Formats: sequence, structure tokens, C-alpha cells
Amino acid sequence: MRRLRALLLLGFTALGGIALLVSRSDAKPETLRIIAPGVWFREGDMEQGHCNNIIIEMKDYLIVVDANYPSGAHATMADTKRLSSKPVKYVFDTHHHGDHLYGNVVWTDAGSTTMAFKEVAEELKRFEPARWLAAAKSRPDVAETKRDAPEPPKKDINEPIFVLNDGSRKVEFHHYGWAHTRGDGFVYLPKEQVLCTGDAAVNGPYNNTADANIGNWPTVLHSAEKLKVKFVLPGHGLPGGRELLSGQAQFMAELYKSVKAGVDQGKKVEELQTSVQLPAAVSEWVGESSLKGQIKDAFAEITQGKPRGDLQH
Repeated sequence: MRRLRALLLLGFTALGGIALLVSRSDAKPETLRIIAPGVWFREGDMEQGHCNNIIIEMKDYLIVVDANYPSGAHATMADTKRLSSKPVKYVFDTHHHGDHLYGNVVWTDAGSTTMAFKEVAEELKRFEPARWLAAAKSRPDVAETKRDAPEPPKKDINEPIFVLNDGSRKVEFHHYGWAHTRGDGFVYLPKEQVLCTGDAAVNGPYNNTADANIGNWPTVLHSAEKLKVKFVLPGHGLPGGRELLSGQAQFMAELYKSVKAGVDQGKKVEELQTSVQLPAAVSEWVGESSLKGQIKDAFAEITQGKPRGDLQH
């Protein structure tokens, strides 16, 4: 175990501490990258639907960011045991989507406490168990839990900032408002200048806008940008720097602005889906298979005067 940790630290040092200047071709699903001593980024395999996980070492325990799907939870748990003999005390759900929360039961069965901002549990009441039951039909790992609904976080965070500080490390949990989902949570390590964003900021064309507040999304990210941040660890895609926050915010702003301009001109959503072209500056976040849906969601939000997540699904 010590040898594994030493090798990981050596690899980080050999890169001069810059483990984040990576391109999509550097993707290595289900592998670990050390971001800072005692902070690991675990890249999820998107072919399995897995999100990324972050493992944070405290004095006597570990914190894991996002529960993942059940299969991702088992794989991440195995990695934590290889990294450290310390128990995973807390698992923080950045939001209510299945790829970030459906593995809760795996962690609590192992003795961990799951937690999230209170809006996450509120969203589960709105959307579940319908989504869970649908997932169980296509995902064996969900079906194998033998449950009829996802397990909500055991601990609700009822204030906009929550802090864990055991003297060895300070970890802050921030809620800036509604972006990707109503309950978006960020995990911030001030000394290491590391920010874990969940899906409020991703690195690539991985934005799901169905439960979003598209118009407010950039505002949330601009709040996060006020933190002193060197490393951004997204919910999907590879790690990066502050450019992930600004790029994600610009993408959402350009999406909203372009669709709003079309609405003001009286265009229908079908016209916009074939005509909207976003600037090259946000091309990393544009996907051929996802843009039409994002345009449709923005159109609905603008024309109906409500966040997309408040509209009928």
C-alpha cells in the first residue's frame, strides 16, 4: 500500500505538479490521477455511465465526492482500499442524478455517511422512484440492489456552506444556487486550491440540461470563480484549470443568448435546432448529439418563463 502511494506521489512530482494539462486523447477511464498529496481524481468510464470521483484523505478517514452508480461505487470503493487503510467516512452527492447518487446504498452498507445539500433530497421526491425504476430495466447494477427507489443522502446540509476541518485538511462544501440541478454542490479545498464541481462544470460535450436553470447557470459558475482555484475536477471529462469554469459559463450564456435571439425573432424550436451556431470559443462543450436537446430545453425555459427543471418532463 505504501509503495502504491509512493509511486503515485512520484508520478505527480515527475509531472511538476501539473497533472491536469491533458486532452481528451489522454482519457484513461477507471484510473486514478493524484492532484495534490492526499487528493485523487478517479476518472469514470462513461461507456458504463459512470461519473468521476474524487477521493480526499483526512487525518483519520477519507471523503469521496459522488456515490456514482452502484457498479462505479464498488469500483471506487476498491480503489480507496488500495490507497489507504482509512475508512470512507463521508460520501458527498453533488446532485440527484443517478450516475452521481444511485450508489448511495453501496456506501452506507459499508458504513459511510452520505450527504448533500437539502435540495438534492427535494429533487429526489420530485423525480423518483420513476427514474430509478427505469434505470433498473437497463442497468443490472441498479436492479441488483433489490430496491424500489434510490437511497436519499443520510445527512442534509441546510446552509449554503458546510465545513469539515480535522486539523490536517479543510474541506468546504458550497451551494451557489441552481445551475445543472437545483441542488448543485461544489467541494473546495482552499489550501490545495482544488474545486470539485459535479456536473455544474464538465470538460466536454456532456451537459444534461433537462433539470437545469440554464439562464442562471453562468451566475452560479461566476460565484464559484470567486474562489482561489488552480485545479477544477469536473463530474465528467478530464481535470483542468479555471478555464473549465469560464468555458462552461460562456457555453451556457451563448446557448441562452442564441436561443433568446431566435425566440425574439419569432422562430420555432425546429428552426433554431438547425440554425443556431455557437462561437468557436465554446466548441469543446458542443456535441452534435446533445446540442439539439439543449436548444430545445433553452427554448422551453425562455418561452415558458420557468427554469427547464420546473417544466413538465
